This record gives sequence, structure tokens and C-alpha cells, in this order.
Amino acid sequence: MNIKCISFLMFFLLSLVGHSQKNIFEVARSGSVNDVKALMAINADTINTVENSGYLPLILACYNGNREVAVFLIERVKDINGTSKMGTPLMAAVFKDDVAIVEALLAMNADPNIADANGTSALHYAILNRNEAVIKLLLDANADVSFKDKRGNSALDYGKMTQNQIIINLLKRNKI
Repeated sequence: MNIKCISFLMFFLLSLVGHSQKNIFEVARSGSVNDVKALMAINADTINTVENSGYLPLILACYNGNREVAVFLIERVKDINGTSKMGTPLMAAVFKDDVAIVEALLAMNADPNIADANGTSALHYAILNRNEAVIKLLLDANADVSFKDKRGNSALDYGKMTQNQIIINLLKRNKI
């Protein structure tokens, strides 16, 4: 074989490998930790890149319930509170009622008081989901019960809307 044929063959094989490889956003949604590690071997900072739609890999892993990848990313991303139009990783985990991911995020000091574009906090979402375990975790992490969303509703207001006395009592005990 001449050098042109060998070069063409190598280029063709490399392009196949490159196109068959998942990107970090696909991996965050449904891949494995080994997939993340492989991508990080090429570019260690890939886990901190932002998708065109504004999402970070950690937020996607949390929203898609990819717990193994989420926990791996939680320990390695530059900003545990990395925000998108749809909020933070903590909000995503709360929205999906994933207690294990919420615990892991809070253990790494995720801020429970960051609000999304609607002014809604992770605590508001936990109350709307009526998830008492997550509410307790957020309150233990100093979530602000008096914080109001853009419609003027506090966590206690949302709690009262649920008519769940356990949730209301939890919030009242933590009211500032």
C-alpha cells in the first residue's frame, strides 16, 4: 500500500470512531461513568461545557435520573450550582424527586436558595411535589422559607396550598 492509501484509511477509521462517540450531553442523559471518563480523557473540562440550549451535563444527568453519572459529576464539576434557564442541578434533582442526588448535591454545598427564571426555588419545587423527605433535607441545608417567587408566593404559601399539615408544620418550624 502506498502512503496515500494508508493515510486515507487511517483518516476514514478515525472519522468513524469520532462520529460514533457520544458527546457529553448524550452521556449525561443516558450514558455511563465509563463514557464520561472516556470523554474526560480527551478533554478534562468537557463536564463543564454548556449545551446550545443552555444546559450543563450535571443538570441533564439530574433531570434524566442518570444517578450514577450525576454522582460522578457532582464530585468533579467546577460549579455545583451551575445554572441554566431551567435552574440548577439541585432543582433538577428536586423536580425529579431523587432524594439520593439531592443528598449528594447538598453534601457538596449546593445552594438551596438559588431561584430559576420564574423565581422558583428548590424548596418551592419540593413543596409542589409534596416530597417531605426532600423538604426536610432542604430545610436542614438552610433553605429560605420566606423567599418569594415572582408571583409573590413564599414556601409557606405553597405549603398552605398543599393542605398537607406535615409540610405546613415543617415550614412553620423553620420560618424566620
